[in-house]
Amino acid sequence: MSDEQATTGTEQANPQFSMISQYVKDLSLENPRAPESLQKMQGNNPDIKISVNINARKIGEEGYEVALMLSATAKVDKETMFIAELNYGALFGIRNVAEDQLQPLLLVECPRLMFPFARRIFADAVRDGGFPPVMLDPIDFLALYQQQKDGAGDGVLPN
Repeated sequence: MSDEQATTGTEQANPQFSMISQYVKDLSLENPRAPESLQKMQGNNPDIKISVNINARKIGEEGYEVALMLSATAKVDKETMFIAELNYGALFGIRNVAEDQLQPLLLVECPRLMFPFARRIFADAVRDGGFPPVMLDPIDFLALYQQQKDGAGDGVLPN
């Protein structure tokens, strides 16, 4: 028996983490002033407010669903040009992770893995609505997690 095998029984098993699937839970684009909004956007820089929220819930014995919600509201002269919302989910298999490390894993690392896919879907939806795509900057999910943990975060990203 190797030394590694001998110590396995006394030590906690190695943590395991994998993304099982990703999916769009909900996607919407509202264009309340079409077609005038498309004309008004030309040559104007809209004021775009972006918000990000993350939820996680346990599914089964070792499964967790993480939902990354992205929202953007674009306005020109206080008139809403569009509202885009994406609720993007992923199912993760997680084993042997210490309880104190589970929440940061679910609310920081999981969204970090999901973000590039959600970003593309979000940008394509806005572009397919006739507007320039909203290319979200990378998000510091650790900073968002710490803000929410401290009670200071509202999910709205600064411009």
